[in-house]
Amino acid sequence: MNKTTSKMLTGFKYVYLIAFFALLSGFFHPLVTHTSFDSVVIGVIVLFIGLAGSILLYKAAVAEKKRIIFLGIGFTLIFISLFYIFQITGRA
Repeated sequence: MNKTTSKMLTGFKYVYLIAFFALLSGFFHPLVTHTSFDSVVIGVIVLFIGLAGSILLYKAAVAEKKRIIFLGIGFTLIFISLFYIFQITGRA
């Protein structure tokens, strides 16, 4: 595969993730209610934190070395993401 094609494909994956997370975190709500997009940006960041934790847990499952480090950091990131979700919804 060509380097340019590979970079374009990688870039498309990240654009797709950002668009999906923006829709998942309520992109249309500020458009309908005429409020700011701060909650959407925070929601996307929280989802990326959870995604990073999930990726690290996957790496812990397939890695031979540094398995404990990947597990610890992965679970920590997921718990941070969950904490932020509870903070945003007002349940914490």
